[in-house]
Amino acid sequence: MADTLLVWLVIGAAALVTYGLRISGLLLAGRLPKSGRFKTFMDALPGTILLSLIIPAAVAAGPIGWLATLATGLCSCKTGNVFLSMVVGVAIVALGRWWGI
Repeated sequence: MADTLLVWLVIGAAALVTYGLRISGLLLAGRLPKSGRFKTFMDALPGTILLSLIIPAAVAAGPIGWLATLATGLCSCKTGNVFLSMVVGVAIVALGRWWGI
């Protein structure tokens, strides 16, 4: 019984911390600087987070992963179509795995 209660307390505490962070972000967003170095930093943040997710996966996939990443980036830059870019990247990885690369 005590173990079950402890589990529920930990889950509740984790939920409170998670939603507390989300709410504080919303409440503080209006007080953040709208210009200068901080704005530049915040504008670059989504790209850096995206790269931190993509690069480890590309490295783990090997040469075919790097090729797919490069082709996806080029396709996205040329066409601006995110869906088409994802299809190109997935197709390259799928073909590479099918060929045993």
